[in-house]
Amino acid sequence: MNITVAISGGTDSLFALLYLKEQGHSVTALHARFLPSSGNDPVPALEKLCRSIGIPLRVADLSEAFRRSVIEPFALAHTMARTPNPCALCNRAMKFGRLLDAAAAHGETFATGHYASMEEHPVYGTALRAGKDGAKDQSYFLALVPTARLRRCIFPLSTWKKTDIRAWLAGRGHTPPLPSESQEICFIPDDDHYAWLEKKKKEGLNLPGPGPVLLAGENRIIAEHRGLWQYTEGQRRGLRIAWKEPLYVLQRRPEDNTLVVGPRNMLPVLSCSAGELNLMVEPALWPEELFVRVRYHQAPVPARVSVSGERMIVEFLSPQQLPAPGQVAAVYDGDGFVLAGGILN
Repeated sequence: MNITVAISGGTDSLFALLYLKEQGHSVTALHARFLPSSGNDPVPALEKLCRSIGIPLRVADLSEAFRRSVIEPFALAHTMARTPNPCALCNRAMKFGRLLDAAAAHGETFATGHYASMEEHPVYGTALRAGKDGAKDQSYFLALVPTARLRRCIFPLSTWKKTDIRAWLAGRGHTPPLPSESQEICFIPDDDHYAWLEKKKKEGLNLPGPGPVLLAGENRIIAEHRGLWQYTEGQRRGLRIAWKEPLYVLQRRPEDNTLVVGPRNMLPVLSCSAGELNLMVEPALWPEELFVRVRYHQAPVPARVSVSGERMIVEFLSPQQLPAPGQVAAVYDGDGFVLAGGILN
């Protein structure tokens, strides 16, 4: 089988490349340049590595498309008091969009280093399933990618654990060009997105300024916030509000530039909604028992889900932490298959 493997320079994609080669496949390495070349550009090291093991390397410059499809929407979302998920947007538009299209010219199958799998299901057909390593599973970040695109892919890491992958590479004497874990948001230095947004504001991004802080329940103004983009739902630290009890962000209202806060007991919710749906399995085929995940660092929780047009209503069976608009809501069955994804609103 001819396989094009997306390789970033990190541990996971290097394993995918070398593991598939060891399995006897004809492989080509494909590196996407999502950001302008910099001092830590992995391409020279990737070229050296691929030459040493006899694997062709191709580099696709997708930096302009990445800027338009991921960076600019990320910045714009903050002007509307949303907390976007750039990794999910990147998977949909870039890795399984532009990069998958580029890979089609070099191999019949596309492989990546994601911890997930495409498996046969007796009802759904070939469908996305969570990776076996629960601590690294990335199915949540793939929930916005159309199933038709994922069916053109394989995921060699699906049954592996990170520790075993490191041991496998070390046992063969391979060190990835970028051995450290990637940072949370690849285009934001030091993961400081507030500083990054401040810079964008100076460059002309229309981020809203200060406004009133409203105490929920009492409906009165108690302070002034610094700009809604500097907060997120559920936040406690950094509010800078002296009060008789700890306060948390309950809502950001861009329509009147108001930050709504309240005590901890007002945080849990029983429902939420999502739009921009990606139905990976037709709702008519969904089982009765469903689970929903509204943040990456959370196990899927029991819920009822209804779909109407481009909107999905989620009703949790027990109170849950307040979700943030702009994040992903992913629907699972009890066996870890992903049924749908959408953007929380």
